[in-house]
Amino acid sequence: MSDAVYSVTEIVGSSNKSIEEAIKTGIATASKSLRNLSWFEVKEIRGDISGADIRHYQVVMKVGFRYEK
Repeated sequence: MSDAVYSVTEIVGSSNKSIEEAIKTGIATASKSLRNLSWFEVKEIRGDISGADIRHYQVVMKVGFRYEK
């Protein structure tokens, strides 16, 4: 695939369960609109807290996809 062309876009996945679920949610949703997803990179992790409880996770990711020939 040395002659492939890729694009990179940024998405934010979220979950009230875990960081891993936020990543899975983001990738699953992006894959409905973007074909040929190839990789992801976590750029940022953040969340909401209430007192001592974590209420919500957000994961900012770069995702790469290959253009079709």
